[in-house]
Amino acid sequence: MHRDSLFYQLFAQLPQTLFDLLGRDTPQGYRFDSVELKQTAFRMDGVFVPPDPSGIVYFCEVQFQRDNTFYERFFAEIFLYLRLYRHTFSDWQAVVIYPHRQAEQVSFDPYEVLVNSHRLHRVYLNELGSLEALPLSLALMQLTVLPEAEMPTAARLLAERTRIEAVPRPEVIMELITTIVLYKFTKLSREEVLRMLGFTTEELKRTRFYQEVYAEAREDGLQQGLQQGLQQGLQQGLQQGLQQGLQQGLQQGLQQGEAAVVLRQLRRRFGSVPNDLEERIRQLSPDQIEALAEALLDFTDLEAVFAWLNRSS
Repeated sequence: MHRDSLFYQLFAQLPQTLFDLLGRDTPQGYRFDSVELKQTAFRMDGVFVPPDPSGIVYFCEVQFQRDNTFYERFFAEIFLYLRLYRHTFSDWQAVVIYPHRQAEQVSFDPYEVLVNSHRLHRVYLNELGSLEALPLSLALMQLTVLPEAEMPTAARLLAERTRIEAVPRPEVIMELITTIVLYKFTKLSREEVLRMLGFTTEELKRTRFYQEVYAEAREDGLQQGLQQGLQQGLQQGLQQGLQQGLQQGLQQGLQQGEAAVVLRQLRRRFGSVPNDLEERIRQLSPDQIEALAEALLDFTDLEAVFAWLNRSS
């Protein structure tokens, strides 16, 4: 699991997550950033920059592998940042997120005073508490460290909480849940994950994923269909009259574009589509293609598509 990227998304989309970890009310105006200290090879992966110089700057690091020189590097980065950007803040705090205590380095020498000071907060995700009781931002963090067997049930629980609780930006939280599950179950498609989370067909159609995929496929299909239709129209126009030929060609092109949308959806779900099935779909009327597009999300295999075509013929 690419946890660095995942936690970066979480902090960038829901910056209140850091303050939930610290048990503090979320202040206004903080900006999350990744800062490269150009004089060295250091990079600060998580910096919460205050809105004005009177605020506190927060450094956040996610550490899932034991590194017995981690604190040497972390404090070196912090103090270099303090030297370079001292005019942008009044004080500083640091947070390190571990999956469990065993991931932390063994010896803190010679940084034990800093490690045990009020400036450093160490968080162990497996000790945060139950998913039901945690704020959604922290529950998302804990979801990343759950065993594979527990993740589907936990993810459905968080998806349901997102639906019924009055949370800001629920679409962002749902997208993060989906991404976390996809990192764990790499063989599942995004549509399969959304169904795992309990999405109905109608809810799935309203997701940004479905709308983007459908829009992309529709645009590609229509463009391809229009191009073919125009070519056919021009050819027919030489014989039947340009206006009549173009009109007929455009109509055929639009029909082919709609068929291309349906075929792309089928390939995304079931892989390759047999030639005979593709040919039958391309022969459907515009009304039949529209009806098939509505029905295909309920299909579980290509046999269901053949059965639908047989019923509709």
